[in-house]
Amino acid sequence: MEPLEPPVNDLQTVVPAMSLNPLDWLALVLLIIGGINWGLVGIARFDLVAALFGEGSGLSRAVYVLVGLGALYTLYLAYRIAGSHRA
Repeated sequence: MEPLEPPVNDLQTVVPAMSLNPLDWLALVLLIIGGINWGLVGIARFDLVAALFGEGSGLSRAVYVLVGLGALYTLYLAYRIAGSHRA
């Protein structure tokens, strides 16, 4: 019987390194902002984006659109990450 190998603690060994480009990071930041905002809406009925930029203002709507586009791009990013682990 072969001895068991110790568990690997090095994340780079378990998950191959994948570099994220600036657009990837921007999408992730927008997704976090949207998640925090929706969390505040759900917990405290407080829309931080509307409070900062005005309810229904063009700037608020722009932030909502950017967060939505960031979420869609993050779907692509997840697909890319999953594909890099299959190879």
